[in-house]
Amino acid sequence: MGKKKPHVVPGYIIYGIFVLGLISAVAFRAIIVFEHLNPLWVRPVWYVGILGYLVFFFYRYLISKRRKRAIEDYSLIEKVKANACLSAEDREVVIYLLSSIEKSLEDVNYYIIFMLSILAIMVDMAFVFLT
Repeated sequence: MGKKKPHVVPGYIIYGIFVLGLISAVAFRAIIVFEHLNPLWVRPVWYVGILGYLVFFFYRYLISKRRKRAIEDYSLIEKVKANACLSAEDREVVIYLLSSIEKSLEDVNYYIIFMLSILAIMVDMAFVFLT
């Protein structure tokens, strides 16, 4: 039985998981606001964040495992180190890997989470110093 060829997931899945990750990131940072405005909302918002991250990071784990498995199954590192010619199938896998990285929104996600974290700190400091 041959190796299962890896493929990039459809755009709607990529964007759906990205939005889920952002919702989770916002939820965790919003906890600080709800703590000041209405503490009864802290637990539900925490659950939105944690359940969203559960799905988001499991998806990211699967993508990472798929990429590593493709590299290993096709011995791509060894072939590149040996300057060996890549077969048509090897090239398809390299294209999958590069396309997967190129289409990934993880860099945008990291940047938004970074900015939301700074905003959350600023909002919390405003609450502390203005109340």
